[in-house]
Amino acid sequence: MGLLRLIPALGLAAALSHFPAFSDQYVQRLGGQADALRQVAAEFDASAKRAGLTRPEALEQIAGTAFLDSHGQDMGRVFVRLARVESDLGLLRAASALERIALPHRMRDAETLKATWGDFRPALPLTPEGLWATGIGFLLGWVLVGLLGGLFRRDAQRRWA
Repeated sequence: MGLLRLIPALGLAAALSHFPAFSDQYVQRLGGQADALRQVAAEFDASAKRAGLTRPEALEQIAGTAFLDSHGQDMGRVFVRLARVESDLGLLRAASALERIALPHRMRDAETLKATWGDFRPALPLTPEGLWATGIGFLLGWVLVGLLGGLFRRDAQRRWA
């Protein structure tokens, strides 16, 4: 049973050891996304202001043709995404690389996640965060396999009893 627990524990340790570096890269990319979205929003808001409109008023006026309707919807999605990206970015920046292990739900920008994963190259995690993440992963793997093993043993004992 020890070897059966050791192998998954080592696998989870290896996988989780890379999370701090991956989350750092994700946060950097998300910051770039936020900067780009802020620029688009600022340009839109400046155009609206020159026309004497607020953002919601300007969005309402982008209508009337298929192109304008589509553009208005696109801009609406830009503003929603910007708000979500800024919220997630603030929380992720405030957390350390190790604390981000508890925040994977804040790494929800699919475009940024896909790009980060596509460029990410695992390396030996020699940072303190990487070593802590390795230990956490090992312990989680050890405990999870132990719990699953206990469940299977109880189930097998009931069947044979």
